[in-house]
Amino acid sequence: MSYPPQAGSDWRPLDDLDRLVDEAWEHLRGNPFFDRIFYTASSLGDWSLLWHLLAALLSVRGGRHKRNFFRTATALALESVFVNLIIKSFFRRIRPLEPTHDRPHNLRIPLTSSFPSGHACSAFLAAILLGEATKRRWPFWLLGAVVACSRIHVRIHHATDVAGGMILGVILGKLVKSVVPLGK
Repeated sequence: MSYPPQAGSDWRPLDDLDRLVDEAWEHLRGNPFFDRIFYTASSLGDWSLLWHLLAALLSVRGGRHKRNFFRTATALALESVFVNLIIKSFFRRIRPLEPTHDRPHNLRIPLTSSFPSGHACSAFLAAILLGEATKRRWPFWLLGAVVACSRIHVRIHHATDVAGGMILGVILGKLVKSVVPLGK
């Protein structure tokens, strides 16, 4: 699999890294088990559906979980606008495959720049916020990593797009926690 050349020279230093990760990932593609996991995770990441569902499920417990639902839902909505309308407008990164390329499962292909990955950003923002209200944080981080990596698997993002989204998600999550503390 070869990536299309990126417009300008801004991405060339990262192209080799992206190519290495893609080549290493290639042996997982086409495997029914991994395809099912990563295509499902990618679909559930659309519009942060997975994170809204988990926050709603946890909110049934009431108290701080209910407050966390509203905080998480609001943060995810604002993150989506910020990343997709503002941050991505500064970058013109081409996605690994054209939207017309055949995929084993039907997925929505975003029209925005490939950098940064919005799925990865929302996944790590949600992992921080949802994990704060529970004793076990690792399931949210694991789910976040699966959703983020799913974008590499389905060839909608380059590995460095995903890494950028993950970093931005952590930064935004910590910012939200400091501006809107959950309390007891």
